[in-house]
Formats: sequence, structure tokens, C-alpha cells
Amino acid sequence: MGRRTHAVQAAALLLAFLHLHAAAAAGPPFSCGAASGAPYCDRKLPMERRAADLVSKLSLEEKISQLGDESPAVARLGVPAYKWWSEALHGVAWSKGMHLDGPLRAATSFPQVILTAASFNPHLWYRIGQVIGREARGVYNNGQAEGLTLWAPNINVFRDPRWGRGQETPGEDPAMTGKYAAVFVRGVQGHGMSGAINSSDLEASACCKHFTAYDLDNWKGVTRFAFDAKVTEQDLADTYNPPFKSCVEDGGASGIMCSYNRVNGVPTCADHNLLSKTARGDWRFNGYITSDCDAVAIIHDVQGYAKAPEDAVADVLKAGMDVNCGGYIQTHGVSAYRQGKITGEDIDRALRNLFAIRMRLGLFNGNPKYNRYGNIGAGQVCSKEHQDLALQAAQDGIVLLKNHAAALPLSKSRLSSSSIAVIGPNGNNASLLLGNYFGPPCISVTPFQALQGYVKDARFVQGCNAAVCNVSDIGEAVRAAGSADYVVLFMGLDQDQEKEEVDRLDLGLPGMQESLVNKVADAAKKPVILVLLCGGPVDVTFAKNNPKIGAIVWAGYPGQAGGIAIAQVLFGDHNPGGRLPVTWYPKEFTAVPMTDMRMRADPSTGYPGRTYRFYKGKTVYNFGYGLSYSNYSHRFASKGTRPPSTRSGIEGLKATASAAGTVSYDVEEMGAEACDRLRFPAVVRVQNHGPMDGRHPVLLFLRWPNATDGRPASQLIGFQSVHLKADEAAHVEFEVSPCKHLSRAAEDGRKVIDQGSHFLKVGDDEFELSFMA
Repeated sequence: MGRRTHAVQAAALLLAFLHLHAAAAAGPPFSCGAASGAPYCDRKLPMERRAADLVSKLSLEEKISQLGDESPAVARLGVPAYKWWSEALHGVAWSKGMHLDGPLRAATSFPQVILTAASFNPHLWYRIGQVIGREARGVYNNGQAEGLTLWAPNINVFRDPRWGRGQETPGEDPAMTGKYAAVFVRGVQGHGMSGAINSSDLEASACCKHFTAYDLDNWKGVTRFAFDAKVTEQDLADTYNPPFKSCVEDGGASGIMCSYNRVNGVPTCADHNLLSKTARGDWRFNGYITSDCDAVAIIHDVQGYAKAPEDAVADVLKAGMDVNCGGYIQTHGVSAYRQGKITGEDIDRALRNLFAIRMRLGLFNGNPKYNRYGNIGAGQVCSKEHQDLALQAAQDGIVLLKNHAAALPLSKSRLSSSSIAVIGPNGNNASLLLGNYFGPPCISVTPFQALQGYVKDARFVQGCNAAVCNVSDIGEAVRAAGSADYVVLFMGLDQDQEKEEVDRLDLGLPGMQESLVNKVADAAKKPVILVLLCGGPVDVTFAKNNPKIGAIVWAGYPGQAGGIAIAQVLFGDHNPGGRLPVTWYPKEFTAVPMTDMRMRADPSTGYPGRTYRFYKGKTVYNFGYGLSYSNYSHRFASKGTRPPSTRSGIEGLKATASAAGTVSYDVEEMGAEACDRLRFPAVVRVQNHGPMDGRHPVLLFLRWPNATDGRPASQLIGFQSVHLKADEAAHVEFEVSPCKHLSRAAEDGRKVIDQGSHFLKVGDDEFELSFMA
């Protein structure tokens, strides 16, 4: 690494630590000081009893006042005000409940989730959750927060490439999204990455959103507020709901947010089957349920589902929702009670859930500074360890899409005495690196600034006014490219093109970007490097097929350290290993209505299906695609892969046959004990053949001989990230559970395992196993 690169990073890190030496703000709000003897302050009592005691002491008006995201103080009981709404999608962010405008003025800003997901590294995801939980508690302990309930992660499946909020998600695969949800939540809440959760204490509270089938914001006049998602039981069972199930059952999430949209005619926040029967009943969810902001008002004002405001209040409380983001219940709750539309128990149930969360956070245990998480202070926010992790997350997520004739990595020795032109609207804009739902970052280094650390003679030309590129100076960009020894183009999207409330209509590069790229490539002395900064996929077939574009790199929205990480990848100080967590579709895919929620293809109408699991059409790049500067090989280790006999799991069970003649067994009827007996290891030997050390994701897929009966074409069932030195080999073991991994969703939503062959696939190697009676 060059001396100037070190200087850039050192200066940035110095700026990041300046705010840590300011005096602490006022202490954090809490209840139950030393003199309090109320039962709700007694830490020896069960949490449910403590919460019930507090609720019993409130008047009707006080109770209703607590059912909004801004809950006022109850001074006579020593209960401080609380704000439920805090954001922490990829770092502690600006929100009602968290304030980064005092002595603490920044927090670690990780890459936007879609890029972090591209690492396929659950341990990394867990560590990011840990940092976010720790920094949130640090901000709280420093007196700059009025809440510790973080409304993250966003775990909706990235079903349609046009969705403006797809950038916030871990991608299009429900199993991968569910794994992300579980480990991120465990990290935020202060629990171990795996195993039983043996404590109800919360370092911070995580909230799985948006439940469910929410992945449209504003497309051709169809808004999320009015949209009625028509979803089959089959798609709910194997696509839309599994991430939330994993978030609750595996992650132990303490919060769920119901979404704006309706599902099959019923607003999700008013759906008793969804909130109470499924989440609290089937999944044993133990926490609070919040509406998305103003979703309760929308049930009446926009959707017309409720005839009166009081009916909307009754609908959501009786469905199992607990708190309204907004003031609608606070405004209409008393009248709903007096009209007999809600009961005292409806109100008290919600309040017991809400106060139990605040108690699990330790906010009714006296001064938090002297309790379990009291030693987390300002010094742990923006710590060097946390910032190093943000850099690692950006490095490991970046995906190399094209590298014709080894255009990358660039030679540090050659470029030290050469010139480089950095062209494009995304090349010198630090805020663009952050995506959405961000807070002020600890450091701010643009890609251009980072590249200046490698190349003395570096010149930046914007080329376009912004990502929209409706005003451009192609001539200046062409002149800069023609006079430089090397050219790097930074193109893509920004938050004007994709964000909450903004879905795309086109999958190409906006405006005149494509023309700019082609003309710069024609003028350049050597093949140019194209770096794409965007959350959703773009059709760059023109660049993929153009020999004058030597390499294409996707860097998502890489967070506070993204500029540094990009430069390190381009110059070979980091070996890229990221894989795409979404399919990249051609422009023609926009002919498919975004409102069609079906996952499976319908050949009779030409509907192509969605995501790598069901899509039947051409792609630009496939899910899981990504290159490296090293070559890797994979094969199953036959001595380690030992499927058991399947007879012990299905003896005595009645088989059913589908219309297509497929014989299958019901997973629920098999039972947990039989399913456990069927588990087996699958061992993969992976080798890095060099020439560089690198981190490499190993992806294990399931494939059936055919895609009849609604089976996916393939299904990701396991993934691990392994670091290998050049020429090093390692064995990676996956636990395969046939009940979980070999099953499919029938049309009625039941999970079934089909008789016959199933293929495990890693790279180009396959392993066949048979599930037979």
C-alpha cells in the first residue's frame, strides 16, 4: 500500500475520533430509582408480572397515550417518555429516538445491506449486528437517545429488480435472507451467534420488517399504501414468510413491524391470522408488534378497509398489534373504547408487551449506567475496531463482474508514475456511498480521494450532473480519458433513482450514462474500468460485451469506508470475493408488471417467474455470480458426505401423489424426532489455486431432476465464507436437514418431501441422493 494511501486513511481516522473527547451529554432516561418499592421495579419478579403491575396503575387516558411511537412520560409513576422509532439498518442512524447532534456526532456506517449480503458471510453479519447494538447502547448511555428499539433489519425478499428499497435487504433468496435476519438480530440484541438464547435481557431491541409480502413502493402510480398483494399460500410459505419465521425462531427477535400493504384483501396490521396466529402462535414470537408509520390511519383513510377511525383502531389491536407509529391510536383510542369497539384487555395486552420490552432493555432497573450494559460509553462509538469492520464489510462485499484479459488489478508500480482519470458522477461524492437510512459516518473518503493515495497524477471529471445524467459534458470526459494513462468510470444510481417511495421504471443506466461510458472507452488508451455504485441491478450488457471495457466492478453503496475498499480492490490490496445476492435482469424484464406477486413462471401466458429459483428467461448476471483474482475449485468429499437411510423417517407415513404423479410425504407429519434422525453432513473440499490469498464464499445448492409441482429450478441450502491462502485447500462442512432443505411448498403451503432423486450441487460438482420409501 502506498504512503499516500496510508496518509489518507490516517487523516480520516483522526477526524473520526475528535468527537469522542467531548463532554458527555445528560444521563439516559430511566425508571425505578433506588427509593422505589413498586412491584414493577422489583427485578426479582417475572417480567410479565412486573409489566402487568405497571399497566394496572395507569388510567385509561394514560394507557392510550402509550400506544403511539412517541409515548409521553407518566410523571406520577416516575415513568419517563419513550420513543419507539430508532433506525439502525446498517449503522445507528438519524431518527426520533437517537440523536447524533450532541457530543457524539457520528456512528459507524456499514455498507448498505445488499452489499454486506454479497459477502455470504454470516459471521460478518453477526459482528455488524453486535457493533450496531453496542453503539446504540453507547449513544443511549451518553444521554443522546430516548429509545433503544431499532427498526431493523429489513428482510423482505428482493423480488423485483425495480424496487427502490431492495438496497436495504439481503437479496432475493429467502433462506439467505432468513439467515441474515437471525444472526443480525442476535448481534444487535446481545446474544450469541448460535445456540439457545438463555437471557431475556436486551442490549438493544431489533425489529423484523415489513411483515409481509411488501416489496413495492411507488410504481406507475400504484403505491404501497393502497396496494393489495395477491399472494398464494405456496408463495407465502416458501418465499415471503420464511425470513420472518427465521428472524423470530432462530434470531429471537423482540420486534416485528407489519407493513402498509394488504395481503389478499386484508391490511397486514389488521390481520389476526398473520400477527397472532402465525407470529405469536406458530412461531412463538415474544415481543412487540409495531405498525409502519401511519399504517393504521391508512387502513381507514386510504384503503377504506375500516369504516371509521375507531374501527381501524379496533382492527389492529384485536389483530395483535401493540404500538402505532404515528398518533392515530392516541387520537381515536379513547373513543374506540367508549364505543365498545375495543376492550380494556385489548389495550392492556398491548401495553404489557410494550413495557416488557422496556424492562428487558433494563430501563426499569434504575440508572442503566450501573447495570449490565452500563460500561458501554462514547469511547466505543466509532472505535477503531468498529471502523476496521466497516472496511472489511465493504471489501468482502464488492463483486468483480468482468475482468477481461486481467485488466485488474492495476499495477501500483506502473501507476505511481502514470496518470489516471476518474470519471463519473459517483466518483467523488461521499454521501452517495451511504445509501439510505444512514447516520453521520465516522469518516468520509470518496473513491477519488482514495485513488489519489495510489496515483499522484489523478484527475476527476464529473461527466454528468448526477446519476440521472440529463445534463452531461461528454467532451470534457473524453478529453480527460484521451490524455490519461488509465481510466476508471464511476457510474450507477443514487437515491434519486432508487429509495423508499421511489421504484424504477427502467433497468438501464440513467440518462446519458451509457453514451458517456462508450465514448470514454473509445477515447481511452487502454481498456477502462467501470465501477457501478447502486443497490438494485442494472442492465450493463453493452459494457459486458465491449472489449474496450476491461473490467466491471459492483460496489453497491459501500458505506463510510467504501472509497478505500474500492481503491484496494482495484489495485490488488484486496482480492475480491463477493457474489451477487440478486439476479441481474435484462431491460426487457420491465414488461413484467411489478404488481404481479407470483414467484413461479406461467408458460401459458409468458410470465417468466422471479428470482433465480423460478425465473425462466435471459439474465445479465446470475444470482451467486462473482469473479476473483484467484481460481478456486470445489468438489464433494465422498468420505465426509454420508446421507442416512430415509426409511426411518417415513415408516408408517401415508404418501400422497400430485396431479403430475409425484409421490411425497408431509414434513409436519414426520415430526421433529424423525427429521432430526435424517440430518447428515455434506463436506466440500475447496482449494484456492492462486495466485493470491482470498476470502471465498462456498455456496451449496439443491437441484431436482425437474421443476414440476412448483419446485424451484434450484435452491440455496447452505453457504460459508472461508479465507484461503494461495494454493491452500480446506474442507467445509454443511449440515443437511432433509426436512428443511429437501422439502418444497405444496400449493396449499404444506412442506413436503418428494420421493426420488435430489442433487446437492457446489460449483460444477454434484452429489445425488435418493429419498425413497
